[in-house]
Amino acid sequence: MTHELNDSQRAAVEYCDGPSLVIAGAGSGKTRVLTYKVAYLLEKGIMPWNILALTFTNKAANEMRQRINAIAGDNRAQYIRMGTFHSVFSRILRVEAERIGYSQNFTIYDDADQKSLIKAIIKELGLNDKVYKPSTVASRINMAKNNIITPDDYANDRAIMTRDFETHMPDVAKVYKAYSERCRMANAMDFDDLLTNTYLLLQENPDVLEKYATAFEYILVDEYQDTNAVQQKIVALLASRHNRICAVGDDAQSIYAFRGANIDNMLGFETAFKGTKVFKLEQNYRSTKRIVAAANSLIRHNMRQIKKDVFSENDEGEKLLLNMAYSDKEEASIVCSEIKRTMKKQGCDYNEFAILYRTNAQSRSFEEALRKSSMPYKIYGGLSFYQRKEIKDVIAYFRLVANPDDEEALKRVINYPARGIGNTTMQKITAAAATAGTSLWSVINAPQHSGLNLGAATLKKTEAFRQLIASFIERIQTDDAYSLGYDIIKESGIAAELYADKEPESIARQENLEEFLNSLQDFVESRKDDAEQQRNILITDFLQEVSLLTDLESSEDDTQKKVNLMTIHSAKGLEFPHVFIVGLEENIFPSPMALNSQRELEEERRLLYVAITRAEKSCTLSCARNRYRYGKMEFDTPSRFIRDIDRSLLLVNDMTNGTGFTSSPASSYGAKSPSAPYGESRSAFFGRRQAANTYSKRENGSSTTNGVPNSFGKYKRISSGNVTSAYGSPYANTSQTTQNTAPALSQVTTPGGELREGALVEHSRFGLGTIERIEGTGENCKATVRFNNLGTKQLLVKFARLKVVK
Repeated sequence: MTHELNDSQRAAVEYCDGPSLVIAGAGSGKTRVLTYKVAYLLEKGIMPWNILALTFTNKAANEMRQRINAIAGDNRAQYIRMGTFHSVFSRILRVEAERIGYSQNFTIYDDADQKSLIKAIIKELGLNDKVYKPSTVASRINMAKNNIITPDDYANDRAIMTRDFETHMPDVAKVYKAYSERCRMANAMDFDDLLTNTYLLLQENPDVLEKYATAFEYILVDEYQDTNAVQQKIVALLASRHNRICAVGDDAQSIYAFRGANIDNMLGFETAFKGTKVFKLEQNYRSTKRIVAAANSLIRHNMRQIKKDVFSENDEGEKLLLNMAYSDKEEASIVCSEIKRTMKKQGCDYNEFAILYRTNAQSRSFEEALRKSSMPYKIYGGLSFYQRKEIKDVIAYFRLVANPDDEEALKRVINYPARGIGNTTMQKITAAAATAGTSLWSVINAPQHSGLNLGAATLKKTEAFRQLIASFIERIQTDDAYSLGYDIIKESGIAAELYADKEPESIARQENLEEFLNSLQDFVESRKDDAEQQRNILITDFLQEVSLLTDLESSEDDTQKKVNLMTIHSAKGLEFPHVFIVGLEENIFPSPMALNSQRELEEERRLLYVAITRAEKSCTLSCARNRYRYGKMEFDTPSRFIRDIDRSLLLVNDMTNGTGFTSSPASSYGAKSPSAPYGESRSAFFGRRQAANTYSKRENGSSTTNGVPNSFGKYKRISSGNVTSAYGSPYANTSQTTQNTAPALSQVTTPGGELREGALVEHSRFGLGTIERIEGTGENCKATVRFNNLGTKQLLVKFARLKVVK
């Protein structure tokens, strides 16, 4: 049976006499080893019901079961105790429920049930639900359960209580205790209870532990690097009788600490299970030799890891390409061009490409660039940018301000954020509008004239809403889209609502909101340059642009092959022929929230390792010199992780100084500092760390301005250090020549230098380009510029801030 395996795989499969740890490098056939090992155990005479196989997804369990049946040639796999931790342990709890005070027909609460109960308890305790948000409280309770911290332990833990006090939530312990009591009274368990109650069942009932530890003669655990504290302890208890456990995983792919995963479970496996034999699967069957070597050179910089030397016997492959762009706009355009070029050269399909980013919010610029290039795409594991709830809420406000008679927009925002205008009030407003034959806004605008019968308190609330919207309507023809849009987001209460919660999901929504503001600011600024757009850029202009984007999205064909867009976390376990890893800049990747801890920084590096190892044939990295962030143009240096990659494996295409392709990034990154990102001075680097620390504290809710956290919009500003030291002077060592060598027909002198036809110029957002034509004088002087990556644009010289490169 095992003759189809390589030597390392075969050794891992055939060792069944004690605990074993299988370190499965990326693309090394981990699932293959797991399935063959189960089939091997069956062949050796172990009964299927004496095998426990634990996975993290139902999909993985079903795939393993099918493969085992194919290998074993019979149906025995259906009798194996195989499934996710939660599914397997819920079945045990059904049998043993009475031992822990439950009946066998207990209910399992999903996330919505849990938050609903917590919300009710918060109300009953008289706590402020704006501070004690159900999702935040639920997250803290879940994390406590994952670390086997009971309500009493929670209340007696000084560090936990100090944290809750500092975040203005000192009564979480009371909510936790009440929640646990209510669940028990309701004969209900949530998902985390399925784990903690299994642990308590086994820990406190020796006879039950003996029953299951004896029954499970062999235990296999997939993705062991993703286990949390309670999962590790349950597995240790169940393996205590036979001491035959096989844990499979890769410490270099441990990227879920924010969910409670603890890499120490894998790093300390040999200590926890005495006599462990370690097997290393080091041959990568997925990627080219250079991709594997680049990933190895990166992860080697982590101190806490299990050493291994992953190798590939596939083709040598191309070097990794690093595109250094002027802006996020140019970065997205370059990615689209690279996809088109590769498709033309290799004859591949759209679905063979993946664009991977650190945060969901980064999808926006790539979605827009792909649409403009008429390239189909799909967001894997999430919604496209303009379909996310927080973005749709903001756009609904914009729509209402632009058109107060927009009924759907009004219904969406009149009570968001909550302002006490409930369904009963809306039904009365709708009925009054139908009777009067007018719009909902007209009824709110003139309630007595429309026959609207509301109590004084409710009428006061609708009037406050009317005044809010009316104040925005007055400004729609005078304020630019960004200025008005920013104020709508802040004064409507959306910003305060989103920033009241500091959990990972909420932070993602905050990032989406900030990216939306970035897109709004970019929309306004880029059109100021446009020679054909000599007027204020309004919210109505922005809405027209967005409506075209969302209309294209709704008409997409689901059966069409599409470019894949996803976060790196979503990409784990997947593979693609061609991978683009974007936004490789300080303050993005690594995340500024990881800069305070070596442990967190190493997880960020593992995240990039996972991204690189998704690629089969080619891997392209990219970073941008500037991007709109927090309402201003930010300048960042390339990610420190780029320096960790062996330079001999990296080809740099520097768009920012005209040097083009080089075999080494040294010329672009400047002097290498042992503790700083490429090309950044030590003083600049430590200045950045201090700024990032401030960012992290603000993200944890340490300061506010007028009720709105300082991390919102223009109140948030992160120092970006020395830009030219990171990228080199954009005017130095310029070897690129212009295609237009004819004598200049006209020229004009600006603060940015002498503009002339044929000149190579730099634009902060569009990058390098050649002036093809200059026309007009004074305020009306226009320049037609053919940019290297963003096409030809006609710009007003007074706004464009063009700099002459050559």
